[in-house]
Amino acid sequence: MAISNNRLLDIAEGKVTFRYKDYRHEAQQKTMTLEAEEFIRRFLLHVLPQGFQRIRYYGFLANRYREQKLAHCRELLDMPAPEPPAFEAAKDYRERFEELIGSSLRECPVCH
Repeated sequence: MAISNNRLLDIAEGKVTFRYKDYRHEAQQKTMTLEAEEFIRRFLLHVLPQGFQRIRYYGFLANRYREQKLAHCRELLDMPAPEPPAFEAAKDYRERFEELIGSSLRECPVCH
């Protein structure tokens, strides 16, 4: 949600007054009054387009210490750490074609 109802202080005469934190000045609580059209424009900047979904991670999936916290969770649950994916040498397009189709591009289809 872009702004909660308890931050809206007044809506009158085509203007909206709301409370916000000014992080440039030690997170002081301040108020701002905007024309209704400007308030709606700014509000809609926070609305995601149709088909998009906001993803946020909290707790042990938060970005900063995710790796350490997941390791600790695995330790508490007595689970082994997942094995890293096995590195497979990049296959040549001819090898991939042969696996998918069954015929070889290295061999002439007429005279073999």
